[in-house]
Amino acid sequence: MGMTTNDLVPVVDASQVSAARFAAHAIATAAGFGTDDVHRAGLVTTELASNLVKHTPEGGKILLRSSADEDGGGLEITSIDHGPGIGDLRRAQVDGYSTAGSLGGGLGAVRRLTDAYDVYSSPGKGTAITVRIRRERPAAVPRLQVGGVGLAARGEQVSGDAWNVWSNGSVVTIALADGLGHGPEAAKAAQLAIKVLSAAHSETPAAAMQIAHQALRPTRGAAAALTAIDLAAATVRFIGVGNIACVFCEPDTTRHTVSLGGTLGHEARTFREFTYPWHHEAVAVMHSDGLTSHWSLDDYPGLRACSPALIAAVLYRDFTRGRDDVTVVVAKEAA
Repeated sequence: MGMTTNDLVPVVDASQVSAARFAAHAIATAAGFGTDDVHRAGLVTTELASNLVKHTPEGGKILLRSSADEDGGGLEITSIDHGPGIGDLRRAQVDGYSTAGSLGGGLGAVRRLTDAYDVYSSPGKGTAITVRIRRERPAAVPRLQVGGVGLAARGEQVSGDAWNVWSNGSVVTIALADGLGHGPEAAKAAQLAIKVLSAAHSETPAAAMQIAHQALRPTRGAAAALTAIDLAAATVRFIGVGNIACVFCEPDTTRHTVSLGGTLGHEARTFREFTYPWHHEAVAVMHSDGLTSHWSLDDYPGLRACSPALIAAVLYRDFTRGRDDVTVVVAKEAA
């Protein structure tokens, strides 16, 4: 299943609220949403963007992404800020409650209008809210939930990163690629890497990576990694070439995987898989080097219980380098 990068709309003043709403309308329409759901997407985005203007001195950002995955086709809307945080989160989520007369009755209305809703707020650090509007209801809740944030470097129209996720029985595989540099040529390399790795899903991770290495020779090359989580066997097979990080955040420990040096398509001499245990309470985080490595979920009480998309948004908000493409993909077992 293909995963798109996020559209980013900065929201600092009231004039940018409508820009966020129009962007949500455009993405929902392009994704095949009906009129009512397009309108619903606009209302939710307007409420979230208005809150950024009213409650955060420096504003924030709205991230938008459409997808067709195990949760059903939908639109993911994320609001992030470094504002003062929400003092009484329980009260703020009551339908009709608003401290500033905001359109739609505040977060309670956002929660009511969406099919999935998650919020994380920390005093002095800010707030992150992720919601999902589904075009169709899923037949069943997947055992492994996967969400992510992917954005292009400042000034670029396309991201040089790409990612995908697919399942085969009890095994869910996440692929992430980072094209060398950034811009259109980096995007071509990353997208080709993901296309080849996805097509080679019946191969071992090491064999799939070797196939991608040969396919990327005409390109500028890419770093890439595969994380194959076997829920039945409670194991993970990982292979990485280049600077792609993968971390398993367990209740009592944090495991960092080993990525080997090199660049797919150019210099990659060793294709070695590593096997790790999978803990059913673990949170797996994969990211390109557009995110710094100096983060820990232990610094965010309660964040582990949030949805993968919200965890990815908080890490992006607080640890993006700001000068490169950045992608953060998070996976955890459904509650």
